[in-house]
Amino acid sequence: MQIARIIEISKFKDQEVTIQGWLYNKRSSGKLRFLQIRDGSGTIQAVVFKGDVSDPVFQVCDELTQESSVVVSGIVAADKRSSLGFELQVRDIQIQQIAKEYPISPKEHGTAFLMDHRHLWLRSSKQHTILKVRHALIRASRDFFDGQGFTLVDAPIFTPAACEGTTTLFETDYFGEKAYLTQSGQLYMEAAAMAVGKAYCFGPTFRAEKSKTRRHLTEFWMIEPEVAYMDLDGDMDLAENFVAFIVQRVLESCQEELKVLERDITILEKIKTPFPRISYDEAVKIIHDKGLEFEYGNDFGAPDETAISENFDTPILVHRYPAAIKAFYMKKDPADQTKALCVDMLAPEGVGEIIGGGQREDDLDVLLAGIKKHNLPVEAFNWYLDLRKYGSVPHSGFGLGIERTVGWITGITHVRETIPFPRMMQRLTP
Repeated sequence: MQIARIIEISKFKDQEVTIQGWLYNKRSSGKLRFLQIRDGSGTIQAVVFKGDVSDPVFQVCDELTQESSVVVSGIVAADKRSSLGFELQVRDIQIQQIAKEYPISPKEHGTAFLMDHRHLWLRSSKQHTILKVRHALIRASRDFFDGQGFTLVDAPIFTPAACEGTTTLFETDYFGEKAYLTQSGQLYMEAAAMAVGKAYCFGPTFRAEKSKTRRHLTEFWMIEPEVAYMDLDGDMDLAENFVAFIVQRVLESCQEELKVLERDITILEKIKTPFPRISYDEAVKIIHDKGLEFEYGNDFGAPDETAISENFDTPILVHRYPAAIKAFYMKKDPADQTKALCVDMLAPEGVGEIIGGGQREDDLDVLLAGIKKHNLPVEAFNWYLDLRKYGSVPHSGFGLGIERTVGWITGITHVRETIPFPRMMQRLTP
């Protein structure tokens, strides 16, 4: 028995193979039964002719329900009408299980219903395709940093203190002590960069933000590089080269998936370096020129980011925000101490921020003063302060949010569809 995956079916032309999968759909026409079989790698039409199979096998076709699990054997035959270029001429069908009535049908379902059945919704063509693009994007991200001489260093999930701000922490009991789910692996990557020079981590991060927007999740994944002896300009170079690389890789490897998603790839094809770079002050002027209300010194909200990005066809890098609204570890601009050496990358099409980063404060006294100013517990950062005592150097890095980036590349408007099992304010299951 030659077991074949549908994605590789072209290798088996005119051969008999066995496909292990599930019934996606079916239709009948006289002595013919047409079964759409999926196996996770693709979908193929399996044609059952009454004269080619036994009566029990032909009868089984009428008993099969959507998502029944089956093992189908047959001859791989060329078929120009098929998107695969092939169909399966069935010789035998073995039933693994006849599925109960499947709750997700071709009719329209509400978002709440689909999210309650997310474990089954993943099997649908669109959702399955988004997962494939996500996989390709993550693989491309690893390839980029591995190819640039970075070392993957895993950051912990439990942390003793805040990284991004105390108001968005998930607190948990850690054997009688307070611990928090990580907001970012950045601080640990700074330590790693001092050891290996160029480090990155990839993993889940958590923000207890009471936000119900299409851009926010309480649990999301980030890839975070950190580089010793890198300044803000180098950080922006790295960020734009990285994003251009992963977009190009997805365009190359996910053409069929992007077609299924009806994504206009002409937009993605414009993503070439260098990206436009504007200062915070220049970004504020764009907002004001469009007649929007915005108070200078505030951080940008979703409408502000959309207004800024509308002026550009590619992602843009907005740098040097007011230091007062940035984290304690951001280094101030020597030319203007009111500004931080930070950068956000805003994706076009109203997606907003997909990267946040900048140059870190490398002076011990300045960093310590920043921790105290933000009323953070100094003892929780003693290890972090050590990095400024033993061979401190200029260093920079950033974090890219996987879900927003997948949403932008696929054209999916809500991040809940870009992660297998989303966690939001009112969503903890399945």
